[in-house]
Amino acid sequence: MQDALIINTRDLEFQLFEVLEAETLTRRARHADHSRETFLAALDTAHAVAVEKFATHNRLLDEHEPQFDGQRVTLPGEVKDALDALRATGFLAAGKDYEWGGMQLPSLIALACLSLFKSANIATSSYAMLTTANANVIERFGSEAQKRKYLQALFEGRAFGTMALTEPQAGSSLSDLATTATPNEDGTYSIRGNKIFISAGDHELSENIVHLVLARIPGGPPGVKGISLFTVPKYHVNDDGSLGARNDVALAGLIHKMGWRGTTSTMLSFGEHGECIGELVGEPHHGLATMFHMMNEARIGVGLGAAMLGYRGYLASLGYARERPQGRRPDNKNPLDPQLPLIEHADVRRMLLAQKAYVEGAYALCLYAARLVDEQHTGESDAARAEAGLLLDLLTPVVKSWPSQWCLEANSLAIQIHGGYGYTREYPVEQFYRDNRLNMIHEGTHGIQAIDLLGRKVMMKQGAALALLGHEIQRTIDAARTHERLHAHANALGDAWRDLNATVEALLPALARETERALANANAFLEAFGHIVIAWTWLRQAVVASAALAGARSEAETDADFYRGKLHACQWFFRWELPRVALMLATLRSLDDTTLGMAPQWF
Repeated sequence: MQDALIINTRDLEFQLFEVLEAETLTRRARHADHSRETFLAALDTAHAVAVEKFATHNRLLDEHEPQFDGQRVTLPGEVKDALDALRATGFLAAGKDYEWGGMQLPSLIALACLSLFKSANIATSSYAMLTTANANVIERFGSEAQKRKYLQALFEGRAFGTMALTEPQAGSSLSDLATTATPNEDGTYSIRGNKIFISAGDHELSENIVHLVLARIPGGPPGVKGISLFTVPKYHVNDDGSLGARNDVALAGLIHKMGWRGTTSTMLSFGEHGECIGELVGEPHHGLATMFHMMNEARIGVGLGAAMLGYRGYLASLGYARERPQGRRPDNKNPLDPQLPLIEHADVRRMLLAQKAYVEGAYALCLYAARLVDEQHTGESDAARAEAGLLLDLLTPVVKSWPSQWCLEANSLAIQIHGGYGYTREYPVEQFYRDNRLNMIHEGTHGIQAIDLLGRKVMMKQGAALALLGHEIQRTIDAARTHERLHAHANALGDAWRDLNATVEALLPALARETERALANANAFLEAFGHIVIAWTWLRQAVVASAALAGARSEAETDADFYRGKLHACQWFFRWELPRVALMLATLRSLDDTTLGMAPQWF
């Protein structure tokens, strides 16, 4: 039994047009051809394709994962049909220039469209997401020859893209990568090595696959400073764009996962026969910085995917709770009275309210990140563009990790609401949970993101990014104080932000002198920081909802239930989630070494 409800479209429009003011982007030259109507038309088309072509095979793909017969990878035909529909409607290049066949949509609208495909079918949409991110790297850092060879094919979906980082012996430790790239006389490089967990690494869905591969040029510096980036196509591409012979890239095997089964997860061997050819992207030994352009985009994509899987589970459990009769009120002992829908029971409403707070808060954060991308690219001044870039750098670990943790919790609650049925494959919520569990690992675990946030991001440029975020939070607090019902929330957010800044100040000396001890509990800092950021996204939504209710002359002029639902979800988050932050921050300031002090031999 699959539920095709992939989004609350009222929430989508609220987030885009009321909170993030997407329509103002049409004042910028790049998006001057657009209007609210063209944005809505793109969203409507994306929604239709997502429901009709992607959602319809979500369960099928879970049950019939990719197969490798030693020669070819096979997938259900519905996967290619869906991606063909994506190609035909132009969403692979939704934000790209007209000259590349794109729509020149703002990143905010393009990401909102992508969110619909992720909600409908996370596995099939992954082929497209990776391709877009791959193309963005080549567009920004590739040579003119590489752009001519690959970009049009990637934007049109004739070629799909990957990023090949992880190696069996290295895992997340990129400084231990061993794949080599030996220079050839013609300027190309001979690639040799093995990569693992390469999503979309092989398939028959496109005529070519362009791998972005991290490798070392002999004689380069050790560690991450000696890593370079290369384009390595499955089939060589001639100067005129036509395909040549097969490159020496071999599929060594498929990896079978708990969830997200429809995206091929591959072990790839480069240069088994000494004939794998790659081309350098950007400067030698700067590959990690170049690849981070794709990795950061992928991290936002992971957070968005987590939010949408949580959202999908929330909507499924909400529908089930409205329809499923069970039990009576605690004070009604008459067994002859009709049973109530599950949603009438307080504990079920608690679980629904928690899900709503998690998924709509996470979705708001992901869309805000996309809005920052627009500011970074088309902001009205150099200063505005630079500030947006700083904020995006600071928030990226949170965008990746917070939805991955708390929208998975939403999926767990969705199963709980379904009761025993939730644990069966006849209902979709168990798949949503399995699919979402990968996101806590994808593109850097929580521990890696936490160390990045506390060890680097909060104090980059002498704390300028943290100060900028504080300024944005204060603007929302000031706006909230003009609404009586939001006074307490405004004060609570202000207190939490001051507490976080005091914690950063307290940790700075330890970060300099006792780095390992200071970072041992970085995960708690990431969680506390994330909770504060999500509280802020909820207060932003509450300010808009409160103003909409106050400005309406009658309920007939506004969808009052929708806005009241937003205010109540905000209240729940502030009363039940934000208070967790104070204890976490106090423990962090104490530099508790319980974790670090546990000797390996004591386990």
